[in-house]
Amino acid sequence: MASNSGSAPPTDHDALLGAIEAVLAPLADLSVAKGLTFATVEEALKQAFVRSAQEAQLAQGLPASRLVSRISAATGINRREVTRLTQSDAGAPTPAGASLVSQLFTRWVSDRQLRVKGKPRVLPRQGDAPSFETLARSITQDVHPRTLLDELCRLNLARWDADTDTVHLTQDGFTPRGDWQRMIAFLGDNVGDHLHAAVDNVLRDEPAHFEQAVFAQGLSAASVEQVRGLARKHWKALMTEAVPLLERRIEADAKAPEEATRRVRLGLFTFQEDLAQTEPETGDAGATPRRLPSGK
Repeated sequence: MASNSGSAPPTDHDALLGAIEAVLAPLADLSVAKGLTFATVEEALKQAFVRSAQEAQLAQGLPASRLVSRISAATGINRREVTRLTQSDAGAPTPAGASLVSQLFTRWVSDRQLRVKGKPRVLPRQGDAPSFETLARSITQDVHPRTLLDELCRLNLARWDADTDTVHLTQDGFTPRGDWQRMIAFLGDNVGDHLHAAVDNVLRDEPAHFEQAVFAQGLSAASVEQVRGLARKHWKALMTEAVPLLERRIEADAKAPEEATRRVRLGLFTFQEDLAQTEPETGDAGATPRRLPSGK
């Protein structure tokens, strides 16, 4: 067998391609699971390449003449395809705004007056505060509280007890299990912003976004669950502090709308997998090496 000792070290191009493959793998899993063909995804990828190259060219202040040729040279996509894609481009997708239901849910789980011993209160459906009716009215005067309650229940986020006429939250986080399209929109928004932050950081001389993680292996399922519990605990604390701060800042910044042009997304996540089921067999029957946690 030939030795690899004399092989060239990996280049920046190799490292970038490896990172792209890691990002594309779960997207391929999702596409295959939901019947989205390669041709459809390829069209979306070409559109994204053309849009990125176009924005890069225009950002340099170059004249619009020969723009198609420059985009073609930057992307490797032929000029006819570039022309077609630029003419049919409807613009980059924009993150969906927070729905009234998500705003209501977030207020309920973060407002200290709506919590008891760290957990969301069970609210009477009607009456003076604290009640579901007054909570819903604090979010909007344009939609009836019962409509918002029905939507929360449809998404399996809350439960109405008809006997006591009270409303109970059934989840800690806004994960609308009854609405797949909304869930997939969250995936695009959350992962898209996270990836934008990571890419922006590696393209700049100084990081522009907070983007850190800690990772470890050699853990049991019970140990992983302890880590998940830690994340849930800190997420609740973060929500309790972050949401009131954001609401105050939105109200204050509204006084100078010409400066209030930015948006922010603050997130926390955990991921775990069983390496014994994902790594190919090598024929070695030794124990997994102990790996200490490391951060980035």
